[in-house]
Amino acid sequence: MPDAPLSLERSDDGSGVAVLTFDHGPLNLFDQSMFDALIAHVAELAADPPRALLLRAEGKVNSAGVDVHVFQGLSAAQGADLWRRLFAGIIDPLEALPCPVVFAAHGLTLTAAFEIALACDIILAAPRAKFGLVETVVGLTPSMGGPQRLAERAGSGRARELVMTGDTYDAATLADWGVVNAVHDDVDAAARALVARLAAGPTKAHAATKEIIAAWRSGGVRHADTVTPDVSGALFETDDLRRAVVSFLEVGPGKATYTGT
Repeated sequence: MPDAPLSLERSDDGSGVAVLTFDHGPLNLFDQSMFDALIAHVAELAADPPRALLLRAEGKVNSAGVDVHVFQGLSAAQGADLWRRLFAGIIDPLEALPCPVVFAAHGLTLTAAFEIALACDIILAAPRAKFGLVETVVGLTPSMGGPQRLAERAGSGRARELVMTGDTYDAATLADWGVVNAVHDDVDAAARALVARLAAGPTKAHAATKEIIAAWRSGGVRHADTVTPDVSGALFETDDLRRAVVSFLEVGPGKATYTGT
């Protein structure tokens, strides 16, 4: 087993790409050390955001889920505290990162790993990848935000089906449901290419997109409409927009270079 359950690498070529890799034994189980390491890395990313982030895994599976020892003997209050800590330390700050976040699933992706994927902006999968929220096997329901984020992507009926049956679903099915954004034979290469492309884009505009969609998620279209003018208006004072407008006028679309400022 490696010394650390996760690794965080930042590009040294100035592109602003960060890659967070699960590498915790053959099953990439989320035990206490895995959760602690992920919370620490997400805090590091929040303090110094990249221009794009990729979450991926080594081994045959992305993750076979949570080490059930984490749940053993918890009281109701302790269980609630566990979920609050995981929301506060992983899900909320991951979604709040002001950059595109991509999850690459090359194999089995269960429970906590799937819930983390659902907190990312884009999910890519290999054809052989399978996904499941299988907490019913220990009498639990997914509690890191998976059901509600699945419902947002696939609809409430599909979310109830997936959670209540505890079945696993292949990448093609979840792509058809709108949960997986795309399926690629070489998902790692496709994800790295996408993250590089997104990192080279207008980072502050991407952050604005996330902020507007977050407003829709919390309050609907009307609420998103109320925040859009200020969120989008601020982009007119970014270097990227100003240079891109000049580039568009002088040499046409698609030739601007963005620095993330």
